[in-house]
Amino acid sequence: MVPYRAMLDVPHEVVEHVSWLIYARRCELNSRWRKLGCFRQALLVLVNLRKNETLAQAAAGFGISTATAGRYVSETVDLLAERAPSLHEALRELPPEGFVILDGTLITTNRIAADEPYYSMKHRRHGMNVQVIARPDGTPLWFSRATPGRTHDLTAARAHGVIQACLSRQLLVLADRAYQGAGATVRTPYYGHRDLPEHYQQYNRDHARLRAPGERAFARLKQWRILRKARCSTNRIGRTVAAVHTIEIAWRSG
Repeated sequence: MVPYRAMLDVPHEVVEHVSWLIYARRCELNSRWRKLGCFRQALLVLVNLRKNETLAQAAAGFGISTATAGRYVSETVDLLAERAPSLHEALRELPPEGFVILDGTLITTNRIAADEPYYSMKHRRHGMNVQVIARPDGTPLWFSRATPGRTHDLTAARAHGVIQACLSRQLLVLADRAYQGAGATVRTPYYGHRDLPEHYQQYNRDHARLRAPGERAFARLKQWRILRKARCSTNRIGRTVAAVHTIEIAWRSG
C-alpha cells in the first residue's frame, strides 16, 4: 500500500470529545499502554465511520495491524452507542403540543441473494431497516435498532414501541403512507391524487410540506459513508447508527 495525506471533514472538537470518552473508559478499566493514544484511536474510528475505508487500509495508515484496528473500532463504537439517547429520553423534553416526524430507511449491506430476510422489496436491495424520530426542523432525536430489511416500516415502528410511546405523551406524529393504519396519534396522507376532494389534496400538500424536513435526518446520517453500504456484520449496524448519532449530537452541541 502507498500512504498519502488526506483531510477528515469532522471538527477537531468532535475528535477531542471522542478521545476524552476513550480516555475515561481506559481509566475505568485501568487499561495498560496501547499502540495508539486516545486521540489517534478516536481519529482512526472517525476515519472508518466517515470514509468507510476498509480496516486494512485504515490500519496501514495508522501503523497498526488490521486486528488491532478492528478491536479499536468495535470498542469505540460500543462506547459511543451506549451514550445514544433512548426513545423515552428523546421524547422527554418535547412539548406535548408539538409534533415529530417518523420515517424509515434502509442501510444497504453486501448481503447475497440467499439472505432473504435482509432483502427489501420496497428498495430492491439487501439491508437493514432503521427508524428515526425527528424534530419539525429535521433534527434527529432518536434512531431505532436495526431490523432485517424486509421488515415493514409500520411493523418496525410498533416493535420498537414508537406508536405507544407517542400515544402515551399525546404527541402528534407525521409519517408517510407506509404507516397507514397505525392509528393512535399518527397522521398519514390520504391515498389517491386527482380523485380526492380539494380539501383532502390540500391536507396532503400541507402534510408533505411539514414532513419534508424529516428527510434531512437520514441525509445527514448517510454522510457517514459506512452507512451508505455497510461491510460490517448486520448485528453491528444498529450500534453503528447509535454511535454516529452520539457523534452528531456532540457535533451540534459543540
